[in-house]
Amino acid sequence: MSLGPYGRTAAAMITPFDEDGALDLDGAQRLATHLVDRGGCDGIVVSGTTGESPTTSDTEREALLRAVVEAVGDRARITAGVGTSDTRHTVELARAAEKAGAHGLLVVTPYYSRPPQEAVAQHFRTVADAVGLPVMLYDIPARTGTELATNTLLRLAEHPRITAVKDSAYNLLKAARVMAATGLAYFSGCDELNLPLRAIGGAGYVSVVANVAGQQVRAVLDAHDAGDPGEAARRHLALTPLIERMMAAGTPGTATAKALLGALGLPAGPVRAPLLPAGQELTDELLAAYGEVAGGEVAGGR
Repeated sequence: MSLGPYGRTAAAMITPFDEDGALDLDGAQRLATHLVDRGGCDGIVVSGTTGESPTTSDTEREALLRAVVEAVGDRARITAGVGTSDTRHTVELARAAEKAGAHGLLVVTPYYSRPPQEAVAQHFRTVADAVGLPVMLYDIPARTGTELATNTLLRLAEHPRITAVKDSAYNLLKAARVMAATGLAYFSGCDELNLPLRAIGGAGYVSVVANVAGQQVRAVLDAHDAGDPGEAARRHLALTPLIERMMAAGTPGTATAKALLGALGLPAGPVRAPLLPAGQELTDELLAAYGEVAGGEVAGGR
């Protein structure tokens, strides 16, 4: 089966740092290899929200991407997060990612300046025109302050290189309307919606939880695609406590994923300020929830 430009079961990979907070390229390669060879992931998104892109430099982003591409090769699709609040800067990052070997680009709606919809559309078109890679739009209005309106998505779908959406808008009606009217591939960006979106025609997911429980997250889609919706629902519901602890405990998913990965013996390291690490109490809760999902397993491997 072809993986397409983004894969189907992609992890929103954390960016490993060493104990001094510097980029850990060896750890990134080991983690990427683990996610693909043992974690059920056929895609990896680097330098997204979970990858702490707002606090990594352009040089670090390129080095990280090259390291992951080298480690994984063509065994999975590597999508590079290149979105910023500045169109010119985003174009520079997109071109650098293309040269570094990315298979696709993840471009977030410009944030902070809250541009109107026509400006948002122009931003995405400018980036897509500047490269030869397929572009996944990242719709996450809770972080950017600006939604990707339905009509904007319909217009952007006409661009030959804008081919997908990472949907973190919590709006299944909008997703359904766009999928029904366009060829855009929709990827769930919210783990609790992986199965609902797939059930109405979604292409897959970009998952934070897959950093630590990739096989279990993938098993939900596998059951659905095998024609067993009851088993898919059972597996989805079994993941809910872990999803809730990782994504809805008041601590960002980056911090909870890194806490769990570190406890499981996998590369992670600290988060960068202004994020704070998950405390010991939350880490213990995460481990307990993970143990339920993994059948009691609380030790990882390198």
